[in-house]
Amino acid sequence: MFRADLHCHTTCSDGTMTPKQLLHHAKEIGLSGISITDHDTIEAYSQAPAIAKELGLLLGNGVEFSSTFQGLSVHILGYDFDLQAPSIAMLCSRHQQRRQKRNKNILEKLSRLSMPISEDELLATGTGTVGRPHIAYLMVKKGYVRTIKQAFNLYIGDGKPCFDSGESVSSEETIAILHKAGGKAFVAHPQLLKHNSKIKELLKLPFDGLECHYAKFPLDKENRWIKIANEKGWLISGGSDFHGDAKEYIHLGCSWVDEEHFHKIFTKL
Repeated sequence: MFRADLHCHTTCSDGTMTPKQLLHHAKEIGLSGISITDHDTIEAYSQAPAIAKELGLLLGNGVEFSSTFQGLSVHILGYDFDLQAPSIAMLCSRHQQRRQKRNKNILEKLSRLSMPISEDELLATGTGTVGRPHIAYLMVKKGYVRTIKQAFNLYIGDGKPCFDSGESVSSEETIAILHKAGGKAFVAHPQLLKHNSKIKELLKLPFDGLECHYAKFPLDKENRWIKIANEKGWLISGGSDFHGDAKEYIHLGCSWVDEEHFHKIFTKL
């Protein structure tokens, strides 16, 4: 049976598997296709296509961009874009700079609460996009909190004492950049969004699809989004949001799309 997981992360952002390890894992568990959607970077694609071809795995270009819409944090999955597009490279660079400033502000706030972490320590935890999961990992390692979840719930999660929103990129601009690069823009994990009035307005933007199948959400939580996608004539995507050991309760391939939906999204293969 054809199964393609279109939402997963590597060490290029906040996953714990390298692109090579992830692709081999996908092959081992019987996936037919995959899209690596690291946060705000396409670094994995410098090596992933050759490995996927060798393994006989279909690989569709992907990325997950952070954005904001009317104060709402919205993650946008980009698919099937030109990997060489200057607009994508520039947006990734903007996000790297944004994250660096944001991380520095979070570390300063933690230090004021007697939980010091140096920038050098933080940079040493990752090879690609470094962000809050890496800070949470160090908070656990240093004994400031017991778990990564506790770090977010008490200190660095949205709205918590050490949270910093950083400079944002709008959802509108993100969609436009993906379209300019020949790609498609999907609302990531809409099941997690709150504020129904803002969601209504968000869905008026020129998205191409919705991530209707996500992680381990039950079908009754997905049906709402499948219905909306069908009503709008949008594409349907699905994926696990696999991060490896960073989210050990989420397994690669626990959510996926079939062959028909895969090829509707990835027309450039």
